[in-house]
Amino acid sequence: MLKPQLHLSNSTKVPFLLHNPFIHGNCNASLPISMHSFCRKNKHIVRVGFNPNNIKAQAVASSTEKSISVKAIVTVKPTVGGFLTNIGIDRGLDDVKDLLGKTLLLELVQAELDPKTGLEKDTIKGYAHRTKGEENGVVKYESSFEVPVDFGQIGAVLVENEHHKEMYLQDIILDGFSDGSVHVNCNSWVHSKYDNPQKRVFFTNKSYLPSQTPSGLCRLRETELEILRGNGQGERKSFERIYDYDVYNDIGNPDSSADLKRPVLGGKEHPYPRRCRTGRPRCKTDPLSEQRSTSVYVPRDECFAEVKQLTFSAKTVYSVLHAVLPSLETAIIDADLGFPYFTAIDSLFNEGINLPPLKNQNKGFFSTILPRLFKAITDTGDDLLRFETPETMERDKFFWFRDEEFARQTLAGLNPYSIKLVTEWPLKSQLDPKIYGPVESAITTELIEQEIKGFMTVNEAIKNKKLFILDYHDLLLPYVSKVREIKGTTLYGSRTLFFLTPNGTLRPLAIELTRPPMDGKPQWKDVYLPTWDATGVWLWRLAKAHVLAHDSGYHQLVSHWLRTHCATEPYIIATNRQLSVMHPIYRLLHPHFRYTMEINALAREALINAGGIIESSFSPGKYSVEFSSVAYDKQWQFNLQALPADLISRGMAVEDPKAPHGLKLSIEDYPFANDGLLLWDAIKDWVSDYVNHYYPKASLITSDQELQAWWNEIRTEGHADKKDEPWWPVLKTPKDLIEIITTIVWVASGHHAAVNFGQYAYGAYFPNRPTIARTNMPTEEPSKEFWDNFLKKPEGALLQCFPSQIQATRIMAILDVLSNHSPDEEYLGETIEPAWSEDKFIKGAFEKFSGRLKELEGTIDERNANRDLKNRSGAGVVPYELLKPFSPPGVTGKGVPYSISI
Repeated sequence: MLKPQLHLSNSTKVPFLLHNPFIHGNCNASLPISMHSFCRKNKHIVRVGFNPNNIKAQAVASSTEKSISVKAIVTVKPTVGGFLTNIGIDRGLDDVKDLLGKTLLLELVQAELDPKTGLEKDTIKGYAHRTKGEENGVVKYESSFEVPVDFGQIGAVLVENEHHKEMYLQDIILDGFSDGSVHVNCNSWVHSKYDNPQKRVFFTNKSYLPSQTPSGLCRLRETELEILRGNGQGERKSFERIYDYDVYNDIGNPDSSADLKRPVLGGKEHPYPRRCRTGRPRCKTDPLSEQRSTSVYVPRDECFAEVKQLTFSAKTVYSVLHAVLPSLETAIIDADLGFPYFTAIDSLFNEGINLPPLKNQNKGFFSTILPRLFKAITDTGDDLLRFETPETMERDKFFWFRDEEFARQTLAGLNPYSIKLVTEWPLKSQLDPKIYGPVESAITTELIEQEIKGFMTVNEAIKNKKLFILDYHDLLLPYVSKVREIKGTTLYGSRTLFFLTPNGTLRPLAIELTRPPMDGKPQWKDVYLPTWDATGVWLWRLAKAHVLAHDSGYHQLVSHWLRTHCATEPYIIATNRQLSVMHPIYRLLHPHFRYTMEINALAREALINAGGIIESSFSPGKYSVEFSSVAYDKQWQFNLQALPADLISRGMAVEDPKAPHGLKLSIEDYPFANDGLLLWDAIKDWVSDYVNHYYPKASLITSDQELQAWWNEIRTEGHADKKDEPWWPVLKTPKDLIEIITTIVWVASGHHAAVNFGQYAYGAYFPNRPTIARTNMPTEEPSKEFWDNFLKKPEGALLQCFPSQIQATRIMAILDVLSNHSPDEEYLGETIEPAWSEDKFIKGAFEKFSGRLKELEGTIDERNANRDLKNRSGAGVVPYELLKPFSPPGVTGKGVPYSISI
């Protein structure tokens, strides 16, 4: 790292040194970097630049015609509560600097080396002074420069913050250049020079492949990447921007309790994607585990903007985790207490729960931070937790009870990623029979043909693609004995079979629940069918509750956490380590990574951690995240994360060049797939236009050192435990890159939206999707008392199987927050990135993409109004809108953000 230099006169050449910059949103930050081979012929020191996303440039020649006057206007966004509201000595010193006009030091950096000397040209320096008070929520700073007429094109701008506190730069505009104003949108925190002496740098918005980099920026380009990679040592500080890899060794807390020790995820024993390295010390009682802290490091560029902090992090999730849940536990003293009647569940929406006053909290605290859920009781000062009635229940109070809705939600509900076509019969387990018992399923040909009598035989059903399955048998069975050791829960391996009816809907046929050999007892399994007798009907309902708990756990831990949040973090790390911010692929991917590392860090802190929300309320219990590792090992493949490939791998589609999207669906009315494929095609066409513009020939792909290093690092470090798998795509042609980028973009946008923003609608009324099953089936070796109680009051048995009051209300509060769109959400195709608008072709391609997404909105509305599409419309049915691209703020059940931002 270069040493900091003093501010010298304009004629002095100084080696450029970099700060660890802080950027947010669309900032294009850059620092000095060692040069690639194509730049190494120019081994001269180059200064760093600042890339305001809004820089205007129009030149006005001075009277001597030897220089032009350039005016810079810097827009700074004050922190919430007013401009730099902190009180103290530093505040006073900062005010003095404002008065003296020395708040920000700007330096203009030339893009090309001096053709005469082969060295970088001197930077043009100027202090920006505050011009006026806060206006329209922003503060303006101005600076003036005399720029030599032969200075040439500006390639970067360097910023030094003279304040003691970081500042949020919104944009910079340079006026005075003859070819027009230059706009640079920063949307970035710039750290104080007292925290880090390195200056903050932004490149201009023009994108360059490595081989096309202007000579004066080559060194900066590579040196910046070196700084972003760090040296892999030491504990990271909050103001740093260092991206590095580590295993998931911070989920447990063994120093607090031996029961909170968790295995390291990542490595041969428990394969897993990598997370961002924080460098915290190791635990005293377990050297393999990292110590936990209340604040998890993420690179400063990845942190929530203040609007997001107020609406999501600081004011809601934190409050739910650290205030609401403890208060609930005070109000609900018995942690094992279930709901005595279904009307007691209804009362959560109608009457609510009185929460006791909290210490150190103002009256009505909850009603301020979570107005959807809380109302203040003026007489007592208590807070009333009253849940919003989800749309599903609003439309049909008994929606959760119906078998047809149970089946429909496999195609149009919260987890449309598990339903698969049955292609082999009879069903068999792949597990070792010596450990887990006989491999044959108890779902026999006779049982199924009894259910589809008059339609066809089982063989005909399989041949005609009429049988489908939710299969959690082999994934869950190894955890049954472990989970059953946890108080207050149980587990089975399960299979659920469906039949595709002539009207295109699914009909549940059978549920099989299996317990492996354990406690000296042989394997136990039973099959439950929709029947016409009272006992059989209630057993069927109980079996459905177990299957739904399995599906809820798989959805949250695999379809949602693993396949979107967890698998995407390595892409973000590799992109920042290997692709310069000037790289067109960096600029294509950047909006798709907004806030993801921050939300993942929050998840490790308080959601998936040992003893956290997931472990305490979902079926696998303390084995929840370990279970996701098993799914990663057995199921995750990068090439299958593409929507068409995913559908084909599950037998839900086959390739057909004559069919729309080149796929023929096994179930024509499959709302997730129908809408998803339209979105996939729109994304792929946009990515194709973008990639083909910058890479018109394959040789540019193979010779792009940054791009090749990026893809190699994703495979070998980000997903290191699968680095030798043969299914990884090669990266040799524009077509290869288009498929890779489209897959990453789909996972961050469409995939995540489909499994996230319907969580409150489908999960808030928890009988529809219980997250945990607490009791065994009455048919599994029941005592006489247990069986008699079941026969006398089967409703009580179902309520006892459902989550407890504290588990249910805890999850309901979390689902409300996680289903919420922030007011500053950025939706796919809604607003163009400043760097994209710099190029007329890219701008046109984006406008076409945006137009297609607006058309998709209308198409989805038309489909939902089509009475023939029974899986997305009908009496009491919630229309399928999870893949509608745009949404207002709040819990809406629609909207596809660019990124995994919640």
